[in-house]
Amino acid sequence: MRHRWKEVGLGILTFLAVALAIAGVQPVVRKYLPPGVGPLAIALTVLVVYVACARWIERRRVSELTPRHAATELAAGLLTGFVLFSAVMMILGALGVYHIAGFGAVPGIALAAALAVMAGVFEELLFRGILFRLSSRLVGTWGALLFTSALFGLAHLANKGATPFSGVAIMLEAGMLLGAAYALTQRLWLPIGLHIAWNFTESAVFGMSVSGNTADAGLVRGSLSGPPLLTGGAFGPEASIVAVLLCFALAIYFLYRTVRLGRIEPPAWKTQPIGSAMPIIVQERVV
Repeated sequence: MRHRWKEVGLGILTFLAVALAIAGVQPVVRKYLPPGVGPLAIALTVLVVYVACARWIERRRVSELTPRHAATELAAGLLTGFVLFSAVMMILGALGVYHIAGFGAVPGIALAAALAVMAGVFEELLFRGILFRLSSRLVGTWGALLFTSALFGLAHLANKGATPFSGVAIMLEAGMLLGAAYALTQRLWLPIGLHIAWNFTESAVFGMSVSGNTADAGLVRGSLSGPPLLTGGAFGPEASIVAVLLCFALAIYFLYRTVRLGRIEPPAWKTQPIGSAMPIIVQERVV
């Protein structure tokens, strides 16, 4: 137990270092770099600081970012995120809530991609790479999933157009899904890909607000009209019950696979102490 608390303490130092890096690099980025490059510089800075702190402060191998699985899991996340949000909009269209008006504009795509990469990298390193990983060492996978999902929902309450329902929606759809993706693979590539593709598809393809942040026109021009339960109101489609149900269903599937693969970490108080007597299993001989 003492060893786990030491891991958490060192991990908190990583958290503080990442937070300081963000605070320090943002003014420089805003002053010297163009809008399409600045978010990528922030994402790269956060990634470098995270890996450096994991190696030099926590003294561990950064297994959650191992290059071996990067290409396949990142690609799977990108594809899943794109299909998932597109499915949300298709269902809203079938329900008569989403209305397509024609083709949109192309110029804002580069900026939308850069912002999606920044959000995907920064938020996944923070919430899954640090907070989920550390809390699971104390309260186990289930406790970490609930804790980080709740924090993720609370963190989005400060966004424009946020409501208590949108906070719960983000907790259930994004917090649970991205946490389940991390628990399943024990790596960050799948949740990072999911996060990037979801945000990019929402803003650059469909031109919808991302967590309350108004996006420039996407490749498709469209509008939402109807009850806030379906449209998400001012917060955007992420607060739609359709998005919640689809993402939560996928999260349940990921968690089912996690359980089947035996990757659920127990809480610290249920872990067998080192050096304690192990139960002896007597195997009957079958005649």
